Amino acid sequence: MTTQNKPNVLLILNDDMGYSDLGCYGGEVRTPNLDRLAAGGLRFSQFYNTARCSPSRASLLTGLHPHQTGIGILTEPTGPEAYAGNLNKRCVTIAEVLKTAGYRTYLSGKWHVTSSITEPSDSWPLQRGFDAFYGTIIGAGSFYDPNTLTRGNDNIEHEPKEDPSFFYTDAITSQAVDYIDTHMRDHGDKPFFTYVGFTAPHWPLHARDEDIARYKGRFDEGWDTLREKRLERLVRSGILDKQWQLSPRDPTQPPWSGADDKAWLARCMEVYAAQIDRMDQGIGRILAALERNGIADDTLIVFLADNGACAEDIPDNLPQGLLSDKLGIARNRTRDGRPVRFGNDASIMPGPEDTYQSYGVAWANLSNTPFRLYKHWVHEGGISTPLIFHWPKGIAARNEIRHNPGYLPDIMATLCDICGAQYPSQFPGRDVLPLEGRSLKPAFTEDGVVRGPMFWEHEGNCAMRDGPWKLVRKHPGDWELYDMEADRTELHDLAAREPARVAAMAKAWDAWAARCGVLDRDEVIKVMRAKGFERRFYSIEDA
Repeated sequence: MTTQNKPNVLLILNDDMGYSDLGCYGGEVRTPNLDRLAAGGLRFSQFYNTARCSPSRASLLTGLHPHQTGIGILTEPTGPEAYAGNLNKRCVTIAEVLKTAGYRTYLSGKWHVTSSITEPSDSWPLQRGFDAFYGTIIGAGSFYDPNTLTRGNDNIEHEPKEDPSFFYTDAITSQAVDYIDTHMRDHGDKPFFTYVGFTAPHWPLHARDEDIARYKGRFDEGWDTLREKRLERLVRSGILDKQWQLSPRDPTQPPWSGADDKAWLARCMEVYAAQIDRMDQGIGRILAALERNGIADDTLIVFLADNGACAEDIPDNLPQGLLSDKLGIARNRTRDGRPVRFGNDASIMPGPEDTYQSYGVAWANLSNTPFRLYKHWVHEGGISTPLIFHWPKGIAARNEIRHNPGYLPDIMATLCDICGAQYPSQFPGRDVLPLEGRSLKPAFTEDGVVRGPMFWEHEGNCAMRDGPWKLVRKHPGDWELYDMEADRTELHDLAAREPARVAAMAKAWDAWAARCGVLDRDEVIKVMRAKGFERRFYSIEDA
C-alpha cells in the first residue's frame, strides 16, 4: 500500500467481446488469469456498456452519457454538439479526477475518443489527465502494423515496421508492465491508475499461430450446440437464471449442420478465441508485475468489455477512406510489401498479417449467448458485458456473483468513492456536467443493491431499464417491453399488455434524451449523408 493509504487501480477494457466468451462466463476460451481474478473477487451478471467502441470509452472515462461528452456515435463529426465526435470540455476523465487525489496516471492501448487522428489536440490522452500514453488514437486496425501508433504525443508507426515480432496485444501488455515497474521504482510513494485498452478481439482476425493452434477443433460442434452448452454453464455457475430461455439462432443464419465452408468458419472462431487467449496471457504478465512489486493485494482490478460481440462483415472492397495510411483503419500492404487480402473469403484462412476478416453473425450470436442482437443495438446482446472486480484488501468476497444492475457511468463514481477523489463541478478553465453514475461499492458486501433508472441511445436504438422493466426499441421499430426478472433474453414482448407502463417509461426516456442532447435518428442521418458518411461496412440505414 502506498503511504497515502489508497489502492492502486488497474482498469482493463477489451474490445468487441461477447458476454459469454470468457471461461468464467461460460465460454470455451482459455482465460485462466481472468478466471483467477473472478475466483478471487466478484463477477457482475447485469452490467452494461453502451453498445459501441467510442461511446463506451467516453462514458467509462467520464462518468457521463456518451452524448454529453460529444461522442454520440463515433469520432467523426456527424452532427451538432452531442455528435461532434470529440471528447469535449464539459467532462473530466478518471485520470484528471484521480490526479487531484494524488494518483499518477497511465494509459496503454486504444484511445478512440478524439476526431483529431494525426495531430495532438485537447482531447488526446496527455491533454486529458494521463502522465504517459502508449497506444493507438484510432479505433481499429492491423495487430501487426497498427495505424496512429503513438507514444505521448509522438507518432511511432515506424516501430512495428522495424520489429518483425511486433504484435499489438503484446505491445499493450509490455507497456502496462513497464508503467507498473517504473512507477514503483520512481513514484512508489504514490498510488497509480493504469488504464489498459486492449483491442482484442476486435476485427481483423489476427493472431499468432501458436495461439490459434490451441483451439484446433474446439468449435467443430458448431454454433447451435455450443450456444446450448454455454447456457448450461452460465446457469450452473449462478450467473444466469434457469428460467431464461436461449434466444433463437439469428434468423439470417443457417443451422450449423447446413452451413457451407465449415473449415473456414471454424478457423474464424479459432482465431477469435486466440485473440482473447493472447490478451489473457498479457493480463497474466501484468498480474505478475503487481506481484513482483508487492502490490497485488493493494490494487483494485476492474475488467470489462466495450460492447457486445460484433456481427459486422468485412467486404473485399473496403472504401478508400478506410484504407488511408494516415487516416484509415487498414493498410493495403503488409510490412514486407505483400498485398493485404480483404474480405470474408472462405478460400483465405484468417490470422496472418496479409488477411483482414471478421468472424460474422453466427459466431457473434454464440459470443452473446444467451442474448440476441449485437454491437450497435441496445438489446441485451449489444450492451451486456462481463464485469470482474478483484481487490483482496478491499473486497472480502471470493468467487461471488452480484446480480444488481449497473452501467458504465458507475465506474467513475465507484473509483471516486474508493480512491477518495472528489468529482468536480468545475475543472480549471471550465464547468463540468454532474456525475451520472452511482458507486458500486455497496455491492462489494451485498447483492441486490437497488439501482435507479438507466438509459441508452445509439444510432436510434433506444432503451431504458427501471428495476425489472426494460423498454427497448431497434431503430426504426416500436418500443418493446420486457420483464428482466422473468425474461432477460427478451423473448416475450409485454408492450401490448402494459401500454401505461410503456407510455410512462417512454416519457422518462424522452426527458433523459432531451437533457443529454440526443437527437432523432432521422435528423442525424440527414447530417451524415450531407457529410458523406455512407462509407462504412454497413449502410446508414442499417447502422
